[in-house]
Amino acid sequence: MNQIDLNRRHAVVTGGAQGIGLSVATRLLESGASVSIWDNDRAVLEIAIQQLEKAGHVSGEIVDVSEVASVDRAVQATIDKHRHVDILVANAGIAGSNHNTWEYPVEEWQRVINVNLLGVYHCCRAIVPHMLRQNYGRIVNVASIAGKEGNPNASAYSASKAGVIALTKSLGKETAANNIAVNCITPAAARTRIFEQMSKEHVDYMLSKIPRGRFLEVDEISAMVAWLVSEENSFTTAAVFDLSGGRATY
Repeated sequence: MNQIDLNRRHAVVTGGAQGIGLSVATRLLESGASVSIWDNDRAVLEIAIQQLEKAGHVSGEIVDVSEVASVDRAVQATIDKHRHVDILVANAGIAGSNHNTWEYPVEEWQRVINVNLLGVYHCCRAIVPHMLRQNYGRIVNVASIAGKEGNPNASAYSASKAGVIALTKSLGKETAANNIAVNCITPAAARTRIFEQMSKEHVDYMLSKIPRGRFLEVDEISAMVAWLVSEENSFTTAAVFDLSGGRATY
């Protein structure tokens, strides 16, 4: 494993108690950062903190990223505890159910957008001002290959992740002169608990589109994220990094 230097940096990882977020939090701790895990599931958050305490300084906040007030409270609590936030990995997200677009339940479509797109916006909105004051920050927003290509029967998810890509590009341009790097990743599917929200047919479809012939490993995601949030990433911003196993066509 390449050793990325994140000493003296403090990171916030949303959806950090399981799956991709837990892997990212682990890798950042191993690289010397302290980490605040934000998650809306208290039980899994407590288990994750117990697991990660062996690797470094970790704390947790119960957060619903779809709610502005919840995010604002978490930011203030994190600043009170750690005095600064240098890194944000906006990973929290849901798959939503699978339907044809014209049959997609309106409330479910809105729920996916609220978590996946507005949730990223709420976190960036609340944390970027702190980064601006210290003239330093690294943000990685977790989008999806679905945001570039669109998956059938997943219009809400695909649209939300396309929005994350555009949000990243806008914010990266706005903060480029302030030593803040804002990038996003577009992973292919990784076998995490989010698969429980999907039909077997949809999971099989996603696998069939990956030339590597396998799903992405969460540790492969966290390896890329660790470099993107490091000081070494001093030039690249407003960019999209694929983790698609050859699926991406642009």
